[in-house]
This record gives sequence, C-alpha cells and structure tokens, in this order.
Amino acid sequence: MRKHAGLGLCTACWQRHPDRPFVRAEHLIAELDNPPDWLQDFTTDLAAKYSVGRACTMITSLARLLRDGQPSLPQSVLERSRRPGRSMGPLARALEAFFTSHGLAMATDQAERLAAGRRQRRVVAVPEPLRLSVESFSDFMIRSRERSRRAGTLPRTDATIEAALAIVRDLARFLAGERGKEDWALTDVHDLEAFLATSPKARKRRLVVLGQFFRFARSQKIILVDPARGLTARGPNGFTGATLTLDEQRVLFRRWTTDPAVHPHEALLGMLALLHGASSREVKMLQADDLDSRARTARLGHRPHPVPLDPPSWAAVERCLAHREDQRTDNPYVMVTRQTKSGQGPASTAYVSHVLDACGFPPRMIRCTRLLDLVNTMDPKLVAAAFGMDPEATMIYLADHVDPGRLPDLQSQ
Repeated sequence: MRKHAGLGLCTACWQRHPDRPFVRAEHLIAELDNPPDWLQDFTTDLAAKYSVGRACTMITSLARLLRDGQPSLPQSVLERSRRPGRSMGPLARALEAFFTSHGLAMATDQAERLAAGRRQRRVVAVPEPLRLSVESFSDFMIRSRERSRRAGTLPRTDATIEAALAIVRDLARFLAGERGKEDWALTDVHDLEAFLATSPKARKRRLVVLGQFFRFARSQKIILVDPARGLTARGPNGFTGATLTLDEQRVLFRRWTTDPAVHPHEALLGMLALLHGASSREVKMLQADDLDSRARTARLGHRPHPVPLDPPSWAAVERCLAHREDQRTDNPYVMVTRQTKSGQGPASTAYVSHVLDACGFPPRMIRCTRLLDLVNTMDPKLVAAAFGMDPEATMIYLADHVDPGRLPDLQSQ
C-alpha cells in the first residue's frame, strides 16, 4: 500500500484522518485569489458536525462555487448552493446554519418553497373544471394570512391551509366522480351531506372548511347560493376521543422506565405526555436551556410556570440528553435526529408523530387521558391556568362527568 507522503499514512488511514478537512481548506484558500474570511471557521464547523469524508465532500462542492466567478458574499454563496427540488442539499443546509448563527446571512425561504409545492400539488389534484376556483381560494388564504401577520392576529399555519385545500380537493373529486357535477354552482346541500357522510368522524372539521370555501365562492360570484349555510355539525360538544385504561397506563409506564431497548425519544415523549399532559409540539420545541437540573423542572410550551418533573420523568430527560450528547451536536433542542443534528431546527412534525409507533398508542390519546383525569379530579380553571390553555378548552372534558355528591344515595333507599 502506498503511504501518504506528508504524514506517512496509508490511503485508508488518511481518508479518516481528522486533519484532512483542514488540509483541504488550506489548499482551497491557497488556490483562491481572494478567499472569504469565513472559510476557515466554516471548515471548523463542518469538522465538528460531520464525518471526515462528508466534510471534505462539502468543501469540494464549496470550492466549485467559489471558483465560478460569482460574488463570494455569504448570501450569494448560500443561494447558489441550493439544489433544485424538495431538498436544498446538505451543503446549503450547513451553510445556512453557519451563516445564520454567525449573523452573516439571512435564512433561506426553503420552508416557504416546500409549503408552496404542497399547496400546488393539492390544487393540481382537483379536476380541471373545478380547479380554478380552488386555486383562487388558496391565494385568498395566503393573502388573509399576510393580513393577519400585519395586524398582529393569529394567522393560519401552512398545515391549516394545506388541510383545508385537501378537504376542498376531496369534495371536488367527489362531485366530479360520484355526483357527475363539474361546476361549483351546481353543488347543493344534498351533495354536501353525501360527502360528509363518507367520513362521519371528520364532519365537524370538514364542515368548517366547506363553510369558508363556499363563503369565498359566493363573494366571488362563483355560486349564487351557499349550500353549506344551513348545515350543522350535529355532533357532541364534549370530548369523544379514546383514552387509555389504567392497566394500559401501567404497561406504558413500565415500558418507558424499565426497558433499556426503548428509544430515548419515545421514553421522553411518552413520559411527559402520560404524567404531565405534554403535547407533541411542547416536547418537540423543548430546548436544553429550558431544563433546570438543580430544581428538576422544564419549561413546556406556553405554560406560565416551569413544570416540576418526577424522578421517572427526569430519568427519561437525562436519557434523551445523553443521546443528544452522543451525537456531538450544537442543536439547542433536546430531541435531536440525524437530520437535525447538523442544524439548529427542531425535529420534524412527521418524525415526532411516529415516535410512539412502537408502543401502539398515539401521543394525542396519551395526553387526552391525562387531561381527562386532571379535569375531572381538579378545578378545570386551575388545569387551564397550569397548562396555559383557555378555560373553555378544558370544559369539553367534563361532558360526561357528574359530581358524585349530586347523585342520590342509593344505599339509603
């Protein structure tokens, strides 16, 4: 085997040598007439986050960008490094994380591009005769969101807009395929009732979106009469979701506290949801700075006070922190994945939604079980204040609850 001339190493050992990215960067700096000032610091950042081979590959890709005769300003380099398509590439993600953390460039609009692509795919899936109105409705929701942001009110999220477009898309397919109608003006209340009957559990959510769409269509003179105006959800106002039995809660508690094979992310999300009623978003957005190791508390979401953690919950937090430490990342969030360990963002919603797949119960069911127990054993207003919720949000869990003191004494009869 031929040895490396400078260090006396074979090729395989040199490929894994930790100094290799720095040597590659030094050669690049020597080749450039005007090397950027941030190149050496960026190499150090790559070497700390990626393997030797991946870091050298990204430095080689960066070299092509710095030699193309274009400006080497951070924002310009970042924009040129982006790949077309749904993923902007590892080099662009690394550059974005480095530039934004050092205040050298602004973040890209990659999230907005992906959201626009998802909206477009939903619009394109609408039958062509009905597509133009759905596209106008999509633009209307985007404009409404911008107005909400300027006014300081609560704007629609990308997920809300995409869910609304999906419901309208499903209605358009139903009208064209099942009812033989290719004009929104021909839609009547019977068509909507038939569509809502295809998924009774989603009736309330679908009816809200259909009301928004047909009000928009009537304002644009697409239809003359709103077919959804007289429809009601006709569903119970109280909580109707599934909950865990006491035995199922015990099984999950033992799984997350005694089984070392359980992934730390599953144990963290499960324990916080089971004992503290934490939502998936609260756990996803939990950062290392939100934890107080001395007081053993955690700041969850918008809760007004730190949440004291019991020993089993704190043990799950420590396991997750140890897993985070093993990945050698400077990501501020407690739950770090392979995709986010090289950046500064939280874990994706898709990842968090599948963390508890191994236990067989979704996070929402586990959280609702805890909220249902708390609301029926305590004052709902106190629960709302502790969780940072509206008082009305906790009242739905009292739908089937009757105070035992108001029941007649059956033994005395």
